[in-house]
Amino acid sequence: MSGTDNPPGLDLGRLRDHLDRERPGLVRGELRAELIEGGRSNLTYAVTDGASRWVVRRPPLGHVLATAHDMTREHRVISALHDTPVPVPGTVLLCEDDAVIGAPFYVMEYVDGIPYRFADELAAIGPDRTRDVVLGLVDALVALHAVEPQRVGLADFGRPEGFLERQLRRWGKQLAASRSRELPGIDELHQALADALPQSGPAAIVHGDYRLDNALVGRDDDQVKAILDWEMSTLGDPLTDLGLLVMYSEREAPADSPVPTASAAPGHPTASEVIARYAAGSGRDVTGVGWYTAFAYFKLAVIAEGIHYRYTLGQTVGAGFDRIGGLVPGLVERGLSTLRTSQEG
Repeated sequence: MSGTDNPPGLDLGRLRDHLDRERPGLVRGELRAELIEGGRSNLTYAVTDGASRWVVRRPPLGHVLATAHDMTREHRVISALHDTPVPVPGTVLLCEDDAVIGAPFYVMEYVDGIPYRFADELAAIGPDRTRDVVLGLVDALVALHAVEPQRVGLADFGRPEGFLERQLRRWGKQLAASRSRELPGIDELHQALADALPQSGPAAIVHGDYRLDNALVGRDDDQVKAILDWEMSTLGDPLTDLGLLVMYSEREAPADSPVPTASAAPGHPTASEVIARYAAGSGRDVTGVGWYTAFAYFKLAVIAEGIHYRYTLGQTVGAGFDRIGGLVPGLVERGLSTLRTSQEG
């Protein structure tokens, strides 16, 4: 853990004052913090007083798409899921007052685990353990989608009816808000997805960004200890989560890619195996997952373009952002080809 200097976006003095007011006695020593690298969206910090550890989450600096960086939603869903089979960290507090550190934020308990992101990290544990880790992630998704929203106080967490139409509009608006260059094919992909919109099955709590490096995995037992990054969660079509997981299972990213390359690790289940595991555990009809996978490529392209836009404005923190923009054309092409293949089948 680094020293007492403030990391970008987090004033430790103001944070300490707020914690002392809201949770007297929680902090017992001088706070130290460091930015947790790896995230490309919200900023995440590990914070300690020398005796206890916590995690602080806040939106990115500068250009912010409010609906994509909602700390309140993330805090609410994690709190609601705490007593379910879904592994999540415990929450400490939510602060919606921008005056404290310059943006809304929340504090949660620190969970020790590994967010496997790259193929070489999984290669170190071998193919058998890699397979178990990824299939465990699928099982955790099945557990999430089995939670009844009304039983955990999330009956009003979203509007399932018309979910996919709203998702397409929302991501189209986020593309427009971050558009700073020509992106061949991306409008074609958006329209093709709209033209082939599927009929949603039963709604569920949707994570919105479900992938391996948004989970913490036990260092010794390979169990999923916590699912993280819930800011895009809502009630909606659960196959959007599956489609994203499938996309990350079939992508072939270069070794130096700034986005996850875990699927290239020996032992990583194929996309077909991921789909079969989810179908067996959930009992849901997954025959239309190709559309959802193409939609996942579109969403990742929009996210990458938004990050590229913030990079061009000098508003990103960390390494690797200079390469994000170069990924977008390939994501668009994979989205188009995936959608064509699903329609041909």
